Amino acid sequence: MASPTLITPTTSTPKPLPLITTRSKLTPSTTTTISAAAPPGRRQFLTLSATVLLLPAAPAFAASDEEYVRETEEVINKIRNTINIAKTDPKVADAVAELRETSNSWVAKYRREKALLGRSSFRDIYSALNAVSGHYISFGPTAPIPAKRKARILEEMDTAEKALLRGR
Repeated sequence: MASPTLITPTTSTPKPLPLITTRSKLTPSTTTTISAAAPPGRRQFLTLSATVLLLPAAPAFAASDEEYVRETEEVINKIRNTINIAKTDPKVADAVAELRETSNSWVAKYRREKALLGRSSFRDIYSALNAVSGHYISFGPTAPIPAKRKARILEEMDTAEKALLRGR
């Protein structure tokens, strides 16, 4: 019940293509220049590919220590300013959106840095950012942060600042 246009495999083996041989009248000097300019063969390609794949890649460092300290202090200040804005202020939604953008870029930049993951300043700021962004995502940008959560976030900010000053 196969359709007449359906291509089915046959039992006959395909015929090999004939080799193309060219006869050129080149002098030995031109032959060496042509062979030197010829593209590398399969063996050279595979060797180069294996070398590139097996070499350890250098880690991409996100930033220097000074840049980390500076950007972390900026994030701390933005968190404090955003938390302390009154809920009746018309700029609170813009401040929360700006904080979310800043926190996303900070986390994206420093989360994969293995040297920073063990720092207490990173841990405290990351925890505070999770608490603040989780609150605003759940309750909206105009909802005030409860006093107990606000106190914990501010305490984490103070601890992170002290750790930054100590180089931790």
